[in-house]
Amino acid sequence: MEFDPEITEDRPLGEIQPEVAKRKKTKRRSPKRRRVVILVLTTLAIILVGGAAGALFGYNSGVRTRVEKYESQVALITTTQYQLALQDQMDGRVEMARKRLEYIIQLDPTFPGATQVLSEVMLEMALQPGGVAEPVIPMAEAAPTPGMTPTPDLRGAEELFTNASQLLQAGQWANAIEVLGALRKANQSYRAVEVDGMYYIALRQRGLDKILREGNLEGGLYDLALMERFGPLDSEAQNYRIWSRYYITGASFWKVDWAAVVNNFAQVYPSLPNLRDGSGWTATERYRIALVRFGEQLMNAEQWCDAEYQFNQALAISPDVYLDPTATYVYDKCHPPEETEEPPAQAAPPQATP
Repeated sequence: MEFDPEITEDRPLGEIQPEVAKRKKTKRRSPKRRRVVILVLTTLAIILVGGAAGALFGYNSGVRTRVEKYESQVALITTTQYQLALQDQMDGRVEMARKRLEYIIQLDPTFPGATQVLSEVMLEMALQPGGVAEPVIPMAEAAPTPGMTPTPDLRGAEELFTNASQLLQAGQWANAIEVLGALRKANQSYRAVEVDGMYYIALRQRGLDKILREGNLEGGLYDLALMERFGPLDSEAQNYRIWSRYYITGASFWKVDWAAVVNNFAQVYPSLPNLRDGSGWTATERYRIALVRFGEQLMNAEQWCDAEYQFNQALAISPDVYLDPTATYVYDKCHPPEETEEPPAQAAPPQATP
């Protein structure tokens, strides 16, 4: 029996035994209490994590709701303003239409039709007779008032502005650009918004003339790049720029990589077959020749069916009596005749014995 320091001669044994049993009973309950504490702490942790996740979800949901609400409001505003701008354009209020369209593009640069209508409005502003300033009647000179700055003489700027407007109406884009440059040099702030619109129209039209009439693709692309300083390109000008770039890229691979030539001119030929550069070759002719040369390259590599496809594409553009024999030869190689098995020889019938 182990010695218990609490058992002394002064305390009877019967009084000591209940206390010892009580301590033993307390020791048996301590693991259960620990489990309860762990369970409570785990529950609290779950509640805290769930609350944080719910708060985060609610925040994200609120942000998404606000974004959707903002986008719907922007769509409603831009659509309404676009309809009002079209009505202003029809009624001749081009200045108000311009402001509405610029506001639409500021809110949504991809709004369909806004940039194209804006270019039309700016053209109307540049060409309308009301856009030309009325001449100022010269008056007798008066002595300047001390302490006041004399009003600058704008007659030179007004004359240049009128001349530029007349050149735009006559379709003389290069001369109009030259006069507008002189106007900006004389007075940079004179009717700045209208001068920007005139620059926009003149550069656009001169750039398209270089691309479509003169075959000066690089010069036309340069004018369109300058045009973007005064406003976004409309869809038509953007398409001409894309096709011109395809033409220039395809021509740069001429006699170097026929596959690249074919791929680039395949983008130009369906939409702008008569596009040409300084050589005078149209996109159609370059595409046809590239198809033939690429087909010959595939034929030399014994890729008969691929070569046949290229030859057929070239012949679909224009008949070619010189290409026909080669195309027939490649067709026969791609579609060889099927070999047929000969029927087995029949045995001779037995002859009757006399």
